[in-house]
Amino acid sequence: MSQLVIPEAHVAFSDLEAADLIVDALYAGGTKGNKADDPICKLIKGVGNQGGFRYAGSPAKGTVKLAVLYTSGGEVDWPDHLDVETGTFTYYGDNKKPGQSLHGTPRAGNVLLRDVFAASHGTAADRAKVPPFFLFEKAGASGHSVLFRGLLAPGGPTLTSDDELAAIWRATAGLRFQNYRSRFTVLDHDLVPRSWIQHLLAGGDPLGGECPDVWRTWVEGRVYRPLLAPATTVIRSKADQLPDDAAGTAMLEEVREYFRGREHDFEACAVAIWRLIARNTGPVDVTRPSRDGGRDAVGTYGLGPASSRIAIDFALEAKCYGAGNSVGVREVSRLISRIRHRNFGVLVTTSYFHKQVQEEVHEDGHPIVLVSGRDIVDALRQDGRTTVGTVRQWLEQSFSKP
Repeated sequence: MSQLVIPEAHVAFSDLEAADLIVDALYAGGTKGNKADDPICKLIKGVGNQGGFRYAGSPAKGTVKLAVLYTSGGEVDWPDHLDVETGTFTYYGDNKKPGQSLHGTPRAGNVLLRDVFAASHGTAADRAKVPPFFLFEKAGASGHSVLFRGLLAPGGPTLTSDDELAAIWRATAGLRFQNYRSRFTVLDHDLVPRSWIQHLLAGGDPLGGECPDVWRTWVEGRVYRPLLAPATTVIRSKADQLPDDAAGTAMLEEVREYFRGREHDFEACAVAIWRLIARNTGPVDVTRPSRDGGRDAVGTYGLGPASSRIAIDFALEAKCYGAGNSVGVREVSRLISRIRHRNFGVLVTTSYFHKQVQEEVHEDGHPIVLVSGRDIVDALRQDGRTTVGTVRQWLEQSFSKP
């Protein structure tokens, strides 16, 4: 996840047991320096004070009353991600090392994922057995304070069943194993009342008490009402466009180094990165170098069902620049001049975009997607390329050197 801005309003550690859950409110941890400082176990009694999966009840017996998903945002190999604009939350299961089966983890988190996603596609009676999920995220680099990020329902309005829950392979030290990648929807509800939490913990009907309407709507008809929060800041700083951690910085530098001295060859890599971001991208043709030294690609993006799909043309340009070299107005102007009516443009760079470029694209309404260095790293991580070694392997297998 990206770096959080900690809100001024927060709930003190001494007030946790009576507090409601308010979206993006901060809940303070204790100061004793041990596990007793965890605020989640005081907010929701009986769910435990550690781990990513916390719940009241038993996944094995199908008696989970409610569940907590906790993410530190710091596991680069398992990049949990909340897209606040679409309300989609991506969460990885608890089988994170080789030596056990997909469903054989001590906390049975993957068993819980398997069962709730299966039930989500059943009848209303099946969904009534799905425990409400509450999402918490670590607040700050130190301490135990957390942010409440929302009420979750498994799945999403635009996702296929394969997109919602998938068993993916990973390898550590040459040993292969599987883990789940799951996707939830943050429901449009800003406050979960304490009374409903107590009602759930007491084993009451989840649709009773002060059950939020968005949860009732999902249970009764599998209708998602996501919490959508379009960004108000459209101009990103240099820091916002480059990786904010050492591992991500090293991954991006590996890409630059691989194409050093032959930056024009980065074009094919940029197309592959764009495919990771825009999965419905169709055929793409990489053209020969142009007179100004750039290389372009032209392709199509598919919209609609397979039986009646339309293709939107786009032009793509790639700039394999160092972290200190921004993409300026000249480069973007060239792409703008190539975009025809009802087409769009994509500019992928291993660096960042100058402020003036972003302002002109936004203010003039140019249909151009700006993909920066951080976006590249995020896309690679979401695809399972989370280390320098896996990035290097991907580059060597996909883009052979002449």
